[in-house]
Amino acid sequence: MQLLRKLAPNALSLFMAVIFLDSLRYKFTNHPKTQEIFGRLDAWAGSLGAPGLFAQTGLFSQYVIGGAELAASALLIIGMLPRLGHLQALGALIGLAVMTGAVSFHLFTPLGTDPNNDGGGLFIAACINLAAAILVLTVFRRKETTLLLCRLWRVVAPAE
Repeated sequence: MQLLRKLAPNALSLFMAVIFLDSLRYKFTNHPKTQEIFGRLDAWAGSLGAPGLFAQTGLFSQYVIGGAELAASALLIIGMLPRLGHLQALGALIGLAVMTGAVSFHLFTPLGTDPNNDGGGLFIAACINLAAAILVLTVFRRKETTLLLCRLWRVVAPAE
């Protein structure tokens, strides 16, 4: 059991990083599938009065999301080093944020769960990465996550 607790966060982190890094070839090369997905999201946002939100220069463009995934991947991998587990927690937290957004947009916008007509593979990968991030944060790196959230809280709401 002790071996599982030691290896599981690294295995989950490596899995998450591989999924994130694999998606970058689509986001950073402006692949037609990426254009389709972010184009649909931008059209939806435009219908709500926020045009350009998901466009190539928008706040949630494929490049911004890809950059967050790249940062999360780097932190997840670096955090595999024995004394840097807190970085793994930070990478999982970034991954949690990105994947919460991804799953939400698949479920609650016209994007749907199968935007690429691939049987929902992209949505399934997002759900698995979301679950992996939750496990890393709440089961395997709980102490590091608590410390990280306390530090972030002090930055957001400093004591007077």
